Amino acid sequence: MMQRGQTSGLLILLLTTFNPGVLLLRSDGRAEPPSGSQMPSQARRDQPEWQRSEAAPPLGTYMLNNPVGKPCIKATMGAEYIVNEKRNTWYFNLDPSRVQTSGHCGKDAAVLCLTLPDNAASLQFTFRKDKNLFYLDKLTAHVSPPPDCQACANKTCSRSLADEKLFAARDGQSFTCQHEQVLWMSSELRVKLLPLQMQAFTLPKGQYGTEVECWSDFYRRVIPVIAGATGVGLVLIALLTFLFIRDRRAGGYERL
Repeated sequence: MMQRGQTSGLLILLLTTFNPGVLLLRSDGRAEPPSGSQMPSQARRDQPEWQRSEAAPPLGTYMLNNPVGKPCIKATMGAEYIVNEKRNTWYFNLDPSRVQTSGHCGKDAAVLCLTLPDNAASLQFTFRKDKNLFYLDKLTAHVSPPPDCQACANKTCSRSLADEKLFAARDGQSFTCQHEQVLWMSSELRVKLLPLQMQAFTLPKGQYGTEVECWSDFYRRVIPVIAGATGVGLVLIALLTFLFIRDRRAGGYERL
């Protein structure tokens, strides 16, 4: 009997080793996967769910504390990955409910990492502080490519933004932009952030400071006002010109 039990156990071990799809039955009749294996649904859930049509990314707020427990980075945004291969385009939105937040804060440098389980996708924001100004110095993006993208490689795309000083604001203020911000990581990968609000280093009580809007929002807000004022000015000029010409003509028929 002991030898038969050992033989059965050996056969089960071999089956589960060479065929991970084999499920074991428990004493209550429920199936469970062998140890060390992963259910297919979980494996699929850890991979980016690429779409062929674009949709607005969900909004998430991410907070990071410094070593003494005080907030040092806060970011609110929706994030979208866009992969291009020849004439094909895929879209993937970062799900805030699955994001793991990490990073570190120093006196003049701070890093915020947003990572999906199994490192399926990640965004790393590196902030710098220069006197009374903070800005985004570097963005690193990583994402597992679409399964049906033949030429895509699972690689990390990195771009240095030190010379541009993106999303800059004074210390204690927050940078905000309702208009989409598209960052080209490579010829195949883009990262779109919208809407966006972020602040680094100084965050009193974890709240955003005075908002500093991006140029895109400024132009979209100011240009209609300028256009409207210009239109009103032209109408007034035309009206005054008409009245002036009418008065001149009426005055020509008066008797001396």
